[in-house]
Amino acid sequence: MNVTVTQLTDQLLESYARVGGINHLDGKNLPSKSAITGITVDLLRLLFPGFFDERPVQLSEVRVETATLMDAVLGRLEEEIAKSLAYAPPSDLPRDDNGAYAHQLTLEFLANLPCVRGLLQTDAEAAFDGDPAALSKDEVIVAYPFIEAIAVQRLAHELHRRKIPLIPRIMTEWAHSRTGMDIHPGAEIGSHFFVDHCTGTVIGETCVIGNHVKLYHGVTLGARSTSGGQQLKGKKRHPTIEDNVTIYPGATILGGETVIGRGSTIGGNVFIMDSVAPNSLVIYDGLDMRVLSKSDKTAPRLDFQI
Repeated sequence: MNVTVTQLTDQLLESYARVGGINHLDGKNLPSKSAITGITVDLLRLLFPGFFDERPVQLSEVRVETATLMDAVLGRLEEEIAKSLAYAPPSDLPRDDNGAYAHQLTLEFLANLPCVRGLLQTDAEAAFDGDPAALSKDEVIVAYPFIEAIAVQRLAHELHRRKIPLIPRIMTEWAHSRTGMDIHPGAEIGSHFFVDHCTGTVIGETCVIGNHVKLYHGVTLGARSTSGGQQLKGKKRHPTIEDNVTIYPGATILGGETVIGRGSTIGGNVFIMDSVAPNSLVIYDGLDMRVLSKSDKTAPRLDFQI
């Protein structure tokens, strides 16, 4: 096949003209995925000093190194946030004020890193306490993909709740590609959260998760249906998981009105689209699904037919 570069270029340009839905030409400069990846890695270094660095971080040097890294992150993140605001500015923000607002949002976000660290400390404790295979908290932080996934989600959530477009999702999808766990930045997650193994777990945008919740791999906290498309934007579509709930592998829990009551245990491979009372045990015996009271496991509360 004897084709010139000019011919190949012309063919692709013709495709640009014919298939216009996936072009971004003459538009606003979008945030850079590679830049955001680098920023996210440096944010992890700020959150976990000494764990994500190539060399030991000495206590005597930590102030200078942290200040240097913070300054670098501030400038780069502010630039990417400014791009995001130019792409989709808030309705009450003058278009020529993106730079000042981007600076303000970046400072607010970075000022909240100590609070994020506080939550991540509880997540690391939950992972260590909940996994007898863990040798130490150091191993949990440096080796468990869950810690990276939840750390990035908690960072992205802070940007998401400030209504910064694009960047939060870029961050969580980067973590998704690395860890196999898909947590939307909009999900609200309490303290002492742990997902064992974490591969294949999906947590949707409007999911609300309480404190001391433990999930296993392959759990889906999703929407009943997305056939309504954009008409569902902003509506509660994903379940609420109350405090002290454990959900075993392969469980699927759907719906914005679905509430899993505090203290409940959800067995593996169950399919739930209705609320479950507190302190329940939900099991699937291969034929149907049963909801039992933990106080009397022989007394079914409700039978779900598969």
